[in-house]
Amino acid sequence: MKWRHVRQKKSSPTVSIQPNRPLYGGFWARVLAFITDLFMIGLPVSLLFMLLFGHDQMKSAGAIDLIVAQGAPLSNAPDPLLSLAQMLVSMLIYVAFWRLAQQTPGKKMLHLCVVDARTLKRASWLQLSLRFIGYIFSALPLFAGFLLPLLRKDRRSLHDLISRTAVIYNPRS
Repeated sequence: MKWRHVRQKKSSPTVSIQPNRPLYGGFWARVLAFITDLFMIGLPVSLLFMLLFGHDQMKSAGAIDLIVAQGAPLSNAPDPLLSLAQMLVSMLIYVAFWRLAQQTPGKKMLHLCVVDARTLKRASWLQLSLRFIGYIFSALPLFAGFLLPLLRKDRRSLHDLISRTAVIYNPRS
């Protein structure tokens, strides 16, 4: 082969894809999925409870009011049993979506799925229940647990670390 033919065969830059390394869900994609899920899951659950227990019950302070506002929980104290029931219904819906489809509607829209962080397979019911409970811990210190993916290469939030789960891009959806 002549030198000019060797020079013409420049190596093209290739992107090496590592088959064992997942593509973790980005921060803003997860935020958009979370907001979408609040409207598609949280709002219907709240409306259901309003229909079942009356409009007056919806005027009481909610979980966000307990965290953020100082006066609302004192003047409009929430019914603890009703708040717990609403949280349990939401938990059942979220965990069922995560377990059965590995994604909620918001995550499906953005091609994300929730998996076990070690095996990258379907997470267990216990892990997913811990993940939902971990949302509370992620929100407590001024939502710092939700901002953790900005500092980590694997984009895992505090609730993902607690439950040993990860959010990855799903090539199948």
